Amino acid sequence: MAVDYTWDVFSTLDGYGSYEMSPGESEWGGYWGKQGPELLAHRAKLFRTPQRMIYGATTFRKVVQIFNKGFDPNILDEWNRRLVRMPATVLSSTLNDTLGWPDATIDGDAAEDVIRRLKRESDIPLRSQASLSLNWSLLAAGLVDRIQVTIFPVISGRTGVSPIFDGLGDYDLDLLESRLFDGHTVELTYRPTARTH
Repeated sequence: MAVDYTWDVFSTLDGYGSYEMSPGESEWGGYWGKQGPELLAHRAKLFRTPQRMIYGATTFRKVVQIFNKGFDPNILDEWNRRLVRMPATVLSSTLNDTLGWPDATIDGDAAEDVIRRLKRESDIPLRSQASLSLNWSLLAAGLVDRIQVTIFPVISGRTGVSPIFDGLGDYDLDLLESRLFDGHTVELTYRPTARTH
């Protein structure tokens, strides 16, 4: 039986997955500075369940760079400590090293083929964080079962980069779940279906 594949992405209200500050400006910080105890507890619970993490090469390099400050998982939020312990598959034809990430494998085959195989063979669900271009292609191939968007209460019209749905086709979204955390951050989980015209 095939396991589900969830694309998990953080976003601003205006749809940006990250930001870029000009020299001299202070950074927003992780979660755009809007994380709260309810959100962090929910993420820790979410990552209590075993899952296989899926990364594209660019996101994997960024995640390792963030976490690899001496690679001390004790400095991370609980959900990130759990994430680091999850098995990971990195879809890349350019990487040949796991960059010190525990329990990671690199697969250079076509992303769609790897995910089809993992969905058939894995005994745990698949989850991908960010990895925008990878997930755009997997969504187009009909391989994304759930899109989970956590929307933070900021607009980053001037500093926003990486629009999370840039260049996608048209999709109907069936809302599976919605949650409010700390009175201001919303998590929406959808099942996508490509629209045929």
